[in-house]
Amino acid sequence: MTKTTRLLAGRYELGEVIGRGGMAEVHVGHDSRLGRKVAIKLLRSSLASDPVFRTRFRQEAQAAARMAHPTIVRVFDAGEDRFVDDNGSDAVAPFIVMEHVDGRLLKDIVADGPILPQEAMRIIEGVLTALEYSHRAGVVHRDIKPGNIMITDEGQVKVMDFGIARAISDSSATVAQTSAILGTASYFSPEQAKGESVDARTDLYSTGVVLFEMLTGTPPFRGDSPVAVAYQHVSEAPPAPSTRNDRVSPALDAVVLRALSKDRFERYQNAAEFRADIETARAGNVPVRGLPSSDSISLFGASPMASSGPDIAMKRLGADDDRVVRTQSQPPAVWIWAGILTIAVIVAAVVVWVLSLGPSATVPETARVVPSVVGASYDSARDALETSDLVPLEIGESSTVVPVGSVIRTDPEDGARVAPGTGVDVYVSTGAVTVPIPSVVNLDVASAEATLVAARLTVGSQTVEHSPSVAEGVVLRTDPEVGTELREGDTVNLVVSDGMVALPNVVGQNVQDATNTLQQDLQLQVTVDDNPRCSLRANTPVAAQSLAPGAVPQKSAITITYCSG
Repeated sequence: MTKTTRLLAGRYELGEVIGRGGMAEVHVGHDSRLGRKVAIKLLRSSLASDPVFRTRFRQEAQAAARMAHPTIVRVFDAGEDRFVDDNGSDAVAPFIVMEHVDGRLLKDIVADGPILPQEAMRIIEGVLTALEYSHRAGVVHRDIKPGNIMITDEGQVKVMDFGIARAISDSSATVAQTSAILGTASYFSPEQAKGESVDARTDLYSTGVVLFEMLTGTPPFRGDSPVAVAYQHVSEAPPAPSTRNDRVSPALDAVVLRALSKDRFERYQNAAEFRADIETARAGNVPVRGLPSSDSISLFGASPMASSGPDIAMKRLGADDDRVVRTQSQPPAVWIWAGILTIAVIVAAVVVWVLSLGPSATVPETARVVPSVVGASYDSARDALETSDLVPLEIGESSTVVPVGSVIRTDPEDGARVAPGTGVDVYVSTGAVTVPIPSVVNLDVASAEATLVAARLTVGSQTVEHSPSVAEGVVLRTDPEVGTELREGDTVNLVVSDGMVALPNVVGQNVQDATNTLQQDLQLQVTVDDNPRCSLRANTPVAAQSLAPGAVPQKSAITITYCSG
């Protein structure tokens, strides 16, 4: 009995399972609309019962889809598949359509044993590059672990599953569900283990755990239960990787131990800082700990563990000199109440003064009112502004709505009161932004589509044509043709080679003409044969051809026969 292929969203054919986790199954899939191989992550239906999760999941998938970087597995699409479960009830399962990557999960590579330090540093640099990009985009991964890191067959690092951990943590999933989804606690940061808020530095801690495991073959903390491991992340100091693998250098020890600091402010504050120390350790030098950068302080504030000079001085004085005594047992209550009363009087006076001010219906002689010129031509707007003793300044701005040459808006806007001679920016429509169709001829379909999308154009239909020289799946031309100016978002259709040629019937043609047509024009491999026993006049037209007329593959071999006697 033939098994029916499951189709998601009327577009994605669900193939065999290529991976399983606590939260989902990963299938190989086929995008029937674009004709490309994809990976489809089908989340378990138990998660889909939570409407908050489904909403959060869609939002996070959209955020992940906006991230395009060579070190991040691309998210192409997301949706929900509705089906009937084993109990005959209607069920729904969220799914993500991702870039299909040929390679191995890092967790499978680490399962074979420790990785050489130089290779481990190369891999972690790729992870940090992905995190630097995502953190700048405002996306914290929250679940960095070897199971979410792919190494392609060419050795490239690819990080996946951005945003899914956040979707889970923001939903009403139970603790048991969350534990199953996020796996063991081996890669939790201390703040995650304590249920506190997370930020970019949480990902850097987990990255440090992954680096430790690559170097030693095991995570820094192990226990009988996830709770025991989480407790160690919070309260126990991690061992140096060199205690488990003597190939690890002191420089690399220093990098790992800083990444695994319990205090977020003692940890690396951004991925670039972490990667810079990796490069230093790779060169054989121990990284020098610098002062926190101004960017880190502005993002996360100063460390709550840091104390100012006076604070330290007072602590030392209190510790060293037991003669320090408090000379006042209570705050000066009279002065406090006097200050409060004074402030109250001032506030009341200001309120009375503001309420006594009435709106002025008249415009002072020294002021001018910006006239309304939106929708008018620039010449009309200029005349109106100059009549009002104002100075117009023309600024071009693209618009798909306002006609070319008409005013979109002014700054200050119409009705504003300004001094005579004030400059008014007049934004005039230059029409929709146009872009030329980039050259995608001789590119494969996937590359051509990516080039068109990067040029802010929409990929339209795809038709195939025969070609004697252009390989199958390579673009022959575009419609409209390359170089045509289009508006952003306009559609470009592709004409693609199908790798075939149209073989004509050459029976009856002169042998030389037939050979030229087949060999030079169609680039087929032609063999000319003679038949001394045929009944046609000798050295006359082609008597037979080995391939029937119609579509044949490029470079096909064909034999044509003529009468020789």
